[in-house]
Amino acid sequence: MAQTSPPELFDSHTHLNEEAFADDLPAVLERARQQGVQGMLIVGYDLPSSARAVSLAREYGLYAAVGIQPHFAHQTGPGEVARLEELARDPVVVALGEIGLDYFRDRSPCSEQRRLFRTLLSLARTLSLPVVIHCREAFPDLLEDLRREGKGLRGVMHCFSGTAEQARDFLALGMYLSLAGPVTYPHAPKLWQVAREVPLNRLLLETDCPWLPPQLHRGERNEPAYLIHTAARIAELRQETLEAVAQATCRNAQTLFGGKRPPQGE
Repeated sequence: MAQTSPPELFDSHTHLNEEAFADDLPAVLERARQQGVQGMLIVGYDLPSSARAVSLAREYGLYAAVGIQPHFAHQTGPGEVARLEELARDPVVVALGEIGLDYFRDRSPCSEQRRLFRTLLSLARTLSLPVVIHCREAFPDLLEDLRREGKGLRGVMHCFSGTAEQARDFLALGMYLSLAGPVTYPHAPKLWQVAREVPLNRLLLETDCPWLPPQLHRGERNEPAYLIHTAARIAELRQETLEAVAQATCRNAQTLFGGKRPPQGE
C-alpha cells in the first residue's frame, strides 16, 4: 500500500533566525518539508533578529516578520523605529512583529511597553502590514490598546495562552489566534477549550521554535517538522480531520500574510 503524503501545513511563527539553528538549518528545512510544512514565517523580536529574519527568508524562499518585543521597549526610540521601518519595507516582509506587551517577564516598565506597542501599531497601519502580537499576562491592557489604536488592523495573537473568553474578545476585533505546542500538553484544559471554540477560519498553527516543543518532543529543540503533532492534536480536540485543519490553517495564513511567494536568492 502506497504511503500517503502528509497534509500541507504553514508554520506561522518560527525563530529559525536563532543561534540554535545556525549549524543545520538546511536539514531542519528539509525535515519540515518532508512533514508537509511548506510555508514558514521567520519572526524577529529586535533589530538584529529582524535583520536576520529578512536575510534568511530571502536566502531560503521563506517569509519574514520584523518587530521589537516589549522586553526592549526601554531601549527603543525614534532611531530604532526608523530602522525597523526600513527593514519592514523589504519585499520578503509580510508582517510587523513580534510586538505586544509582556508583564510576566517585566523587563521594561509597563508604560514604556504600551508606548512602543502603540507606536508600532501606527507603523503597521502606515505600511499596510498585519501584526504578530506577543502577550503574556497583559491581556486587559493589550485589548484596550488594540481597541483604541489598532482599529482596522489585521493580525494574529501568537502562541495564544488566554482563556476562551479572552479569545472571543480578540476574535471580535478581527484577530486570528495561533496555537502552538502547549495545546498538546497533558494538563492544558484552558487551551483545549480555545482549540475547540475558535472558528476554523480564524485559526493558525505555529511552533515558536526552537521553544515550546509538542508533548512527544518535550526536552528537545523544537523545529517546524513537529508542527504536525500540534495540528493532529487540534484536529482531535475539534473532532475534525487532520486534512481539514491543515487546509484551513494554510488558507488562513495565506489570507493574513498576503499569499505572495517571497523572492529567493536575490
